[in-house]
Amino acid sequence: MSQERRYSFEFFPTKTEAGHEKLLNVARQLASYNPDFFSCTYGAGGSTRDRTVNTVLQLDGDVKVPTAPHLSCVGDSKAELRELLNLYQNAGIKRIVALRGDLPSGMGMASGELRYANELVEFIRVETGDHFHIEIAAYPEMHPQARNFEDDIANFVRKAKAGANSAITQYFFNADSYFYFVERVQKLGVNIPVVPGIMPITNYSKLARFSDACGAEIPRWVRKQLEAYGDDIDSIQAFGEQVISEMCERLLAGGAPGLHFYTLNQADPSLAIWKNLNLKR
Repeated sequence: MSQERRYSFEFFPTKTEAGHEKLLNVARQLASYNPDFFSCTYGAGGSTRDRTVNTVLQLDGDVKVPTAPHLSCVGDSKAELRELLNLYQNAGIKRIVALRGDLPSGMGMASGELRYANELVEFIRVETGDHFHIEIAAYPEMHPQARNFEDDIANFVRKAKAGANSAITQYFFNADSYFYFVERVQKLGVNIPVVPGIMPITNYSKLARFSDACGAEIPRWVRKQLEAYGDDIDSIQAFGEQVISEMCERLLAGGAPGLHFYTLNQADPSLAIWKNLNLKR
C-alpha cells in the first residue's frame, strides 16, 4: 500500500440555498487544513444529479479543493453517464468515486444499462482512459446486500481489477475489521490503497439508524455507553470524539494510507478528531 497518506472530507448536496451556503462555508473552513480532496455524494438513482454537479463544480472551482463527484450506474443510461463524464472531464475534475448506487424505492434492478460497480469502472476507463483517478467503495464489515463475506470480497476484487486506483471504506468502529479486510484483498492480489472512512459520533439515534441501514456494526460497549448518556449531547460528543480519535490513531499506526471523513456537512466534529491526531499538512 502507498506510503503517501491522504486526507479527505465528504459532503452531500443540499436541498436549499441556505443549506448550500452553509455547506460552502464549512468547505472553506476545512479547505484551510489542506485536504487532498473533497467528495460529494449522488442520490439514489441519480436523484440529486444536478445538485451534485453544481456542488462539485463550486467546491473545485471556487473553494479550490480538488473535488471527486460520486457517480453511480443504477438508474442512468450509458449516454447519461457519458454526458456526465464529459462534463467533469471538460471542467478539469480528475477524481471520481464510482459506485453501483442505491436503488430508489420502487425501482427494479433492471434500471440502467450497467448493474454493478465493476462495470461502471470499466466503462469510465473505456470512455476516458486514465484521465480520472477512480475510487471504489469497500465494506470491511460486508455490504448489507451481499450474500456472504466471501462474495463481497470477490465483488471488491472485481471492482479493483476493473481499473480502480484506490478505495474508500464504509465507516466502521472496529479497526480489526479494516485490517482483516485489507489483509484478505492483498492476498487476492489487490494492492490499491484502501482508505478508512471515518464517521464522527455526534448523535446516537441518527448514528444507530444510519448504521442499521448500511451494515456498520456499533460495538456493544460503545452502544451501551451512548445509550447511558441519554440526551446529554455534550457527553455523547466527548465520548464519541475520544473513541474515534483512538481508533484513527490505531488505524494510522497500523499502516492505513489516510482517512476519509464523513462530515455530514459539518466541520467541527471532523476537525476535533483531526486536531487530536495532530495531522500536520
